[in-house]
Amino acid sequence: MRVVIFVFLVVFVTACNPPLTVSQQVIAVIREMETRLENGERRPFIKHVAEDFSGQNGQLNRQELQRLVLFQLNRHQRLNVQLFPITVTETGENKASARFKALITGGPGWIPDQGQLYDFKTRWHYEGGDWILISADWEPLL
Repeated sequence: MRVVIFVFLVVFVTACNPPLTVSQQVIAVIREMETRLENGERRPFIKHVAEDFSGQNGQLNRQELQRLVLFQLNRHQRLNVQLFPITVTETGENKASARFKALITGGPGWIPDQGQLYDFKTRWHYEGGDWILISADWEPLL
């Protein structure tokens, strides 16, 4: 009887939660990618990137992005990413864009010896139940 009541409560609580908005879903993926970078998890990070990814106005493909991430993870014992307000805009059916600033720091330990603030513009596509990064452009800010 307790199991039946527990299952009923779980179903009831789940049914009461509204589904996440597109904005919330995209932000969740961006935050997961942030966590993966900080944890040095290259493969789980890159799984959110489309096979036909294009970055830096077409100058960077998925494989080159993966090499860039690997280079940064190998270069710094610790990589930290601090994202500033993420603005998501739906741009069509199953499409969205997100813009945010990111402070990326790295160094040999907890105190970073390098850092840079970037302005990111990203585009996303919803496929197979996941939001996938299809393009990203970024530029350093002073």
